[in-house]
Formats: sequence, C-alpha cells, structure tokens
Amino acid sequence: MKILDLKKQYKNLYQPSAKKIETVQVPNLQFAMIDGAIEKGSEPGKSPTFAEATQALYSLSYTLKFMLKKRKTNAIDYPVMALEGLWWVEDGFFDITVKDNWFYTLMIMQPDVITKEIFEEAREQVRKKKGDSEMLSKARLAYFEEGLCVQTMHIGPYATEPATIDRMKEFMAENGFEDNVGPRGGKHHEIYLSDPRKAAPDKMKTVLRHPVIKV
Repeated sequence: MKILDLKKQYKNLYQPSAKKIETVQVPNLQFAMIDGAIEKGSEPGKSPTFAEATQALYSLSYTLKFMLKKRKTNAIDYPVMALEGLWWVEDGFFDITVKDNWFYTLMIMQPDVITKEIFEEAREQVRKKKGDSEMLSKARLAYFEEGLCVQTMHIGPYATEPATIDRMKEFMAENGFEDNVGPRGGKHHEIYLSDPRKAAPDKMKTVLRHPVIKV
C-alpha cells in the first residue's frame, strides 16, 4: 500500500514557527470545500450551519480516506488534513472582531488522486450512513491556488488573533508587501490545528495566512 505523507510534504504550509513571520508560495492544491455565512447575531463557534458544514467536510474526508485505503488495486493511505477556513465580508473591509457578517469557505485538503467521480461516490456513502443535509449537498471538490502569502503560527485563543495579525502587518510593511485581504478580494485564512473542545485555550494552534502583493 502506498503511503502519502501530506503533512510531511506540506510541512512548511501547516507547521510554521510561532516565533517568526514568513512568506510562502502556496501552490495549487485540491480541497473539499463548502461555502456559507455566519448568521446575524451569531459567530463561528455558535453557528449551526457552520457546525453542519464542519461535520459534512470531516465525514466526506474520512469516507474518502477509507475508500482509497480499501481499494483492491492501487490502494493508498494518507492522513486526513486539518480543517481550514477562508473568511471575508461583503464590503471587503474584513474586521476580525466583528463576526456576524462573515462569509466563509470551509475546506480540507485532498490528495490529487481523488477525482470528482470518487468524491461523488463518497458523498453518496455519507448520505446513506448519516442522511442528507444542505451542507453535504453544497460540498464540492476544487483546486485553490493562494500564491504569495505571509503566515505564522498563532498560539492561544481565537480572541487574541488580532495581536498576531498586527505582527503580520508590521512584517508586510517592513518587507515591501501589501495585505491583499479586503477590497482586492484576498481572504483571511485560518488553519485549525487544535480541537477547541479538547485543547486549553492558551495552547491552541492556528495557522494564520494572508495573501500579499509585493510593492
């Protein structure tokens, strides 16, 4: 059985240092994705549709993993990757402290060997086991190329992310980059390496990434 060590292959994208800000060139990668929006007066941790989208993505990802692992020929095994979120607002001016006007794309990276046909088969298997849902129906398989970005590892609760983002913006200004998040169309990117239900808030790890433009 072939082993795909995606976490090792993309270590620079998913395990950056918390001690420094860095630039990365993010290639064209395949993801299972679901688009949604936070309900007015809510926030990601309390949104029922956000929770439904998260569950649908994990169900699809683990179903895909075991489908490929159990194949009679060309079987492969690989780790299910971390949940990621792209975040933006309609007017383009993203404020991380105001959460009930956020739109999102939740996503989990998938190996290139997964085709749309395999993805649809996995969707049907999830439907049979857990029933249909709006978010399961909205899930799609697509490639996303983020390009030149600035990133770092944020350690601590989500509420303290603004201080880390300020550090990222200082790095951009000092090194000739402009933040592409906002009216230009770039999206605030978070990669969730810790389970908030289990990890102590001050130990939680979240990769923060912003697309940038060299000026």
